[in-house]
Amino acid sequence: MTLILGDAAVRSVFDWKEAVEALRAAYAGDPDGTRFPARRMARGDHGWLRTLSGVPADPALMGLKIIAASPEHGRVSYLIPLFDQRSAELVALLDGHSITGFRTAAASALAADVLAPAGALRVGLIGSGFEAKNHVRALAAVRELTSATVYSPRPESRTRCARELADLGVEITPAESARAAVADADVVVCAARSRDESPTLLGAWLRPGMTVVSIGSTLPEQREVDPEVLSRCALLVADMVEEVLEETGDLIAARAQGVDVSRRTVSLADLVSGRHPGREKREQILLYKSVGSAVQDLAVAEMCARSAERDGLGLVTDLGIHPVEK
Repeated sequence: MTLILGDAAVRSVFDWKEAVEALRAAYAGDPDGTRFPARRMARGDHGWLRTLSGVPADPALMGLKIIAASPEHGRVSYLIPLFDQRSAELVALLDGHSITGFRTAAASALAADVLAPAGALRVGLIGSGFEAKNHVRALAAVRELTSATVYSPRPESRTRCARELADLGVEITPAESARAAVADADVVVCAARSRDESPTLLGAWLRPGMTVVSIGSTLPEQREVDPEVLSRCALLVADMVEEVLEETGDLIAARAQGVDVSRRTVSLADLVSGRHPGREKREQILLYKSVGSAVQDLAVAEMCARSAERDGLGLVTDLGIHPVEK
């Protein structure tokens, strides 16, 4: 029997603290390239299909996330099947839309919690949409937030973002510019690319001691931070090191200008497991850059599936998909 969870059910059972702890455990287990290979991308004339797969340490569920996109219609679909490692049975099938946003923010909060100096945090937010708001909620689950300042190009968007985060009890202030949004921040979250793919965060704006989270540039044609951000960071933490270094527009542009951060780059697993100390001096500028990983998708999806099963949510049905004896 298979548990099927739509987006509404996923949202109803999701918990930020549980998600961060699920990811902490997953990354502490040293997910290597054999268990979690690089994503695969298929491009066609009208759309593309991306798959992220993984087999965590037993007894966690193995599975993959499938992303189907139609750029000309501005539409994308996400699907996550989870399988029992020993029996190969399809345990759960989840709508991956909200999980994608949830796991990205939860992983960012995990990284920021380890990288940022101890104590309460001020957040500077570039972006006001789904991902941006999720990041504030995720950070609030692991650290006390004293304030958050948000910028997006449209005044009504940043005002709405501040209003929708009011339940956190944190002072949320709209800013007139991206530079103003990050000026006093301890943690800077970049969660919105510009329409023309020019960087939204400039290295000249950064102060010593800042921790930067960049999640909006995942493909070669996309830009979010300028080369000076990468030049000034003492350490780059990546969820998928090779993909971040070789396949993101930010790093490609930096290399073209002679900025090579490969020797200053470590994996999120190295950071969480303690193999790398992370911040070594308070004045260091540190950067976490994410392209997304099956480690994150599977850990959060399994957490949601287990919670839904416990609460009696979702549809349990026989899809007629059964393992074949070989």
